[in-house]
Amino acid sequence: MISKDTKFLIVGLGLLGGSYAMGLKQEGYTVYGLARRQETIDYALEHNMIDEGQIEVNEFVSKADVVIFCLYPKAMVNWIKEYKHLFKKGALISDVSGVKTNIVDVVQEELKDMDVEFISCHPMAGRETSGIEYANTEMFKKANFIITPTKYNTQPAIEFCHDLAYTLHFNHISILSIEEHDHMIGFLSQLCHVIAVSLMNTHDNSHLVEYTGDSFRDLTRIAQINENMWTELFLLNKDILLDETDQFIAAISHFRDALANEDEQEMKRLFIQSTQRRKLFNKNDGKKA
Repeated sequence: MISKDTKFLIVGLGLLGGSYAMGLKQEGYTVYGLARRQETIDYALEHNMIDEGQIEVNEFVSKADVVIFCLYPKAMVNWIKEYKHLFKKGALISDVSGVKTNIVDVVQEELKDMDVEFISCHPMAGRETSGIEYANTEMFKKANFIITPTKYNTQPAIEFCHDLAYTLHFNHISILSIEEHDHMIGFLSQLCHVIAVSLMNTHDNSHLVEYTGDSFRDLTRIAQINENMWTELFLLNKDILLDETDQFIAAISHFRDALANEDEQEMKRLFIQSTQRRKLFNKNDGKKA
């Protein structure tokens, strides 16, 4: 387990950053915070999420043994390029980025001559809301945590990230390569957001709420979306997401043809197949590891 003497710095105290800080403080760790607004630091201090916080990036950074970036991917890269000299010798650096291609390799190259190690992770937890005031560690308890090491990462760093996820009470911890992660996230997360956004934009009807059912609510929950973050994530994973979108369009077209041709057997086959696959998903969902 992680030594109680370990000091953490969370860079970016939004929903995830605030939740990380909250969870680590609850477990008895020393937690520092960096944010753009003093109001955010004040909120974190008032709610006992951090021990100290600043909006100025200076030697304060060197107090931390572990630095976790909860920023948009490109903002993290730019931050590291500008302030990497402030990292404590031997520090472990990690992140929460939803896409790894063109991010992890850039950061590791930037830090290759320094006595620090960057290992990327992806806590698959979040909400439609943003901001530190919505921070909540409960969302970790049913969420997956993915560690994406490269050939430049050490076994102790991988084990530390596993312990971090365990400490924060994530439900399931996995290890994937960068490529495996981005293919997986392209289908399980990004495509789902594309579908939800497209469905919500299909009809312009302000009265939908008056007669909608649970199906529409469930399908469009994630259509309330952070346009800046998701545009960046989609573009970073463009080729994979385009391929997943094309495959979905093909599946929709196939179902439409079956409906147009009144092909009852094919429609029933598709329903049975989707039901079986969902039952398999239900059977394996929620297993803690």
